[in-house]
Amino acid sequence: MISFKNRLVWITGASSGIGKELALQLAEEGAHLIISSNDAQELSHVADECREFTSFCQEYPFDLSSPVEVKNTAETIINTYGQIYLLINNGGISQRSLVKDTPVEIDRKIMEIDYFSYVILTKTVLPGMIEAGEGFIAATSSISGKFGFPLRSSYAAAKHAIQGFFETLRAEMKPHNISVTIAYPGRIQTNISLRAIDQNGKEHGKMDPGQQNGLSAKECARQYIKAIKKRKPEVFIGKSEIFMVHIKRLFPSIFFRIVTKIKPT
Repeated sequence: MISFKNRLVWITGASSGIGKELALQLAEEGAHLIISSNDAQELSHVADECREFTSFCQEYPFDLSSPVEVKNTAETIINTYGQIYLLINNGGISQRSLVKDTPVEIDRKIMEIDYFSYVILTKTVLPGMIEAGEGFIAATSSISGKFGFPLRSSYAAAKHAIQGFFETLRAEMKPHNISVTIAYPGRIQTNISLRAIDQNGKEHGKMDPGQQNGLSAKECARQYIKAIKKRKPEVFIGKSEIFMVHIKRLFPSIFFRIVTKIKPT
């Protein structure tokens, strides 16, 4: 199996949740880490934890909602450290608002953070990977990237877009020995519901029962890294909620009856 020891790994959304656990587990493996988030203070705490295991961990806080900032940061990192061996596009934001109540500005903000930032970062690191003839790219989607769900219209749209982009990328990069993995987490114990935004752009501020009782972020990260190393095109991570993906595919009429009855939290 692939090892990321002494390899340059860049993880976004690394200040908490899945991203933090990815950073810690790859640090334990001895990876050379670059970690990013919009929360500089928490990112610094994660970097300190990572440095207990790896000799190299650099922090680059920036805002995924700003295309200029995303591109400038990516170019700075490439120019400073060279080729990224593994990029994990993991940063993002969720949503808690009905379609009819959500202004298009919120739709655009979520799409900018959850989709376009991934595209910008990936396109920036890609030339170095192609020149080296090797590399790994991963993108954190969601089971909402496989089906729509109440109060998640923009979030689901961005996650669906991730599937289209990165599946295409995987096919195009096969001749260059660049692996692409999409992760589809279900309900994971993170702060995603706390930081989700409503139709006014304000934080939801509530821990949804689905997240509270979900799979641990540590176990999610373990499965995620394993899938990357095995060069899997996609991996579904979670508990019983993952079956919804298969129900939709096999029994769509049953799925649509179920999804309108489930409390969307």
